[in-house]
Amino acid sequence: MKVIIQRVSVAQVVVNKIIIAEINKGLLVLLGIAPTDSEKEAIALSKKITQLRIFEDIEGKMNHSVKEIEGEILLVSQFTLFANTHKGNRPSFTNAAKPEIAVPLYEKMISQLAIDMNKPIKTGQFGADMQVTLVNDGPVTIIIDTDEL
Repeated sequence: MKVIIQRVSVAQVVVNKIIIAEINKGLLVLLGIAPTDSEKEAIALSKKITQLRIFEDIEGKMNHSVKEIEGEILLVSQFTLFANTHKGNRPSFTNAAKPEIAVPLYEKMISQLAIDMNKPIKTGQFGADMQVTLVNDGPVTIIIDTDEL
């Protein structure tokens, strides 16, 4: 699994001109799933995301997690994180998991984040054409690949 985590002051997902999810202070998490990923990666990644200390304390140092500040998480599936651009100019997405693998793992990630945060997680719509808007706070953007955990 690969994620791009952005610390946001606000973020939303629109599908067919309808806002389907929005958050205030928290994390926008873009999630890519590989064919070799399993629930093990989802559990480890959820723990890392919810405990990642990227919110500032009163001294301006990044010492608090999204859970500690009682922030929100917006999780959006994004198979393009596994784009292969080595040949030519058209990316290949053969390194991304097919829906029969990706959907259950996306759902596992949602449920695991909810457990680790002790609150519901907002989400995009798997496989939909989504418009994602955000205000990146900082900016703070972190990339995590479970192959490197």
